[in-house]
Amino acid sequence: MTDLEVREQLLGYRQSIDNIDAALVNILAERFRCTKAVGLLKAKYNLPPADPAREEQQIARLRQLADDAHLDPDFAEKFLNFVIKEVIRHHEAIAAEHGSSENTA
Repeated sequence: MTDLEVREQLLGYRQSIDNIDAALVNILAERFRCTKAVGLLKAKYNLPPADPAREEQQIARLRQLADDAHLDPDFAEKFLNFVIKEVIRHHEAIAAEHGSSENTA
C-alpha cells in the first residue's frame, strides 16, 4: 500500500468512528430522556432512586449482549455501571427537587 492509500483508508475508518461516536451520543441522550421520566415517576411516588435488583438484571443482560457481540463483557459492565451511577445521581437530584424524603442509592 502506498502512503496515500494508507491515509485514505485511515480517513475512512476515522469517518466511521466519528459517525459511530455521534450515534452513541444521540443514543445516550435518548436513554437519559427515558431515565429522567423514570426518575420523575419515582420521585412522584417516593420510590428509591436505585433499584439494585433491576441493576443486576441489566448488568447480566448487557454482559450477555456484549459476549454475543464479541465485546469484552467486563468492559460492557464497567460502562453500564458508569451509566447507572449517573442515572442514580440524576434520580437523587430529581427526588431532592421534588421534595422526596427518600435519598438512598
